[in-house]
Amino acid sequence: MADSDPITQTRAAPDKDGLPISDGISWLELMAVDSRPAPDILTTPSYHSRGTAPIAAARYTSEAFAKLERERMWPRVWQFAAREEDLPDPGDFVVYENAGRSFLISRQDDGSIKAMHNVCLHRGRKLRTEDGSADRFTCPFHGFTWNKDGSFDHMPCQWDFTHLDRADLTLPPVEVGQWGGYIFLREEPGGPTLEEYLAPLPEHFTRWRHEDCTTVMWVGKEVPANWKVTAEAFMEAWHTVVTHPQLLPFTGDANSAYWTWGDHVNVNLVPFGTMSPHLDPDGRSQQWIVDEFVKYNGRSGENYEADKDPYAVSVPDGVTARAALGAKMRTAYAEQSGYDLDDATDAELLDALVYNVFPNFAPWGGYMPNIVYRWRPGKTPDTCLMEVRILMRVKKGEPHPRGVPMKYLRLDQKWTEAPELGILGDVFEQDMDNLPYVQEGLHASKTGVVQLGDYQEIRIRQFQQTLDRYLGIAEGSDGAEAQA
Repeated sequence: MADSDPITQTRAAPDKDGLPISDGISWLELMAVDSRPAPDILTTPSYHSRGTAPIAAARYTSEAFAKLERERMWPRVWQFAAREEDLPDPGDFVVYENAGRSFLISRQDDGSIKAMHNVCLHRGRKLRTEDGSADRFTCPFHGFTWNKDGSFDHMPCQWDFTHLDRADLTLPPVEVGQWGGYIFLREEPGGPTLEEYLAPLPEHFTRWRHEDCTTVMWVGKEVPANWKVTAEAFMEAWHTVVTHPQLLPFTGDANSAYWTWGDHVNVNLVPFGTMSPHLDPDGRSQQWIVDEFVKYNGRSGENYEADKDPYAVSVPDGVTARAALGAKMRTAYAEQSGYDLDDATDAELLDALVYNVFPNFAPWGGYMPNIVYRWRPGKTPDTCLMEVRILMRVKKGEPHPRGVPMKYLRLDQKWTEAPELGILGDVFEQDMDNLPYVQEGLHASKTGVVQLGDYQEIRIRQFQQTLDRYLGIAEGSDGAEAQA
């Protein structure tokens, strides 16, 4: 691909300092004027058109299509199932459930991880329903017992089961892969290794060291929309102009880059500290951008102390808001983590570097506390569970603390009922103002199709085409022919 974005932005008038106030420029041009040399991972585009065929609405509403996903896709993909800090000690285990399956992820005495199906091989009861710590898993129904590595231990009344061979009583194992502090499962063996599946994500994240992070916040909420509808709402930034207008003073929504690699990985690079091209730059300075950012973050009021606020930056003449904010964040995150961040770009300190790994894992890059999204289908195609983790880097040389447990929000609760999310809760609630009605609209659609943009929605197109490959159906189909 050529070394420029496929969309040409219209340049806006400069501010009083001669700086491009609304930055009607491409992502690559922003990288060219970053205060630090940008690494290749942020300056090497990967984009090509993936066609313009519509997407069938039934993909989001049909139980038959959801059944295809459960049978053909979910068992064959690497799924982000846990973080290392969720089960740090031998005997710790996590119950991971998705798409009708239940798994036990167990830390072994040698520090390794094993995973197995969480179903008693006697009468089918789940062995565990909550995370915990145990050397053995004993079924609460009749007492069949397994060791933490899935091998069979014992049963009551063994005389009544002489027809069973102990060798056949091992809990069915699941493939385990580990990268960057993340633990992945794959139910059916075969296919690409985890490293092949994730490429080029591990290379990109080498700078950002997610393995040095721990989970400091984790909220999951049941959402009244299909898991794909919900995930796709976080695959593009251009809905900001209507859905999140409060972000426009300091978000370059239309300056974002959208790149894809292979079948499984893509990214949306969204610049902050720059004004949206959708706003009129007349009379607005670089300082105004910073002030609006501070105001949005709620850092004002009677007891506000600007000298203690890392975002309260005084922008020198001739300096952009991005550069001024980047300099402040470079110092703050270096002190917080204990690592030298002198070569960190403004982009890596400020921007939303939102990666997505098929089908439902979305970690943010950069040096700031990182958001990690995960989406799991609900009991019907009309609901899902959306999870938001916040990862914080453990200070260099200090031990890794255990991660926090997930706070669960029901369908009738709001994201704002998790105050630990701060302003993110308000942003997610704005998305919730759309998603239930998207789901209802897909059911009610007269045309029965969804149309996508060629560039800003290229991640959704890649996602849907990869899903087609796993399901073995033609692009744009609702899956009816495959089901038949």
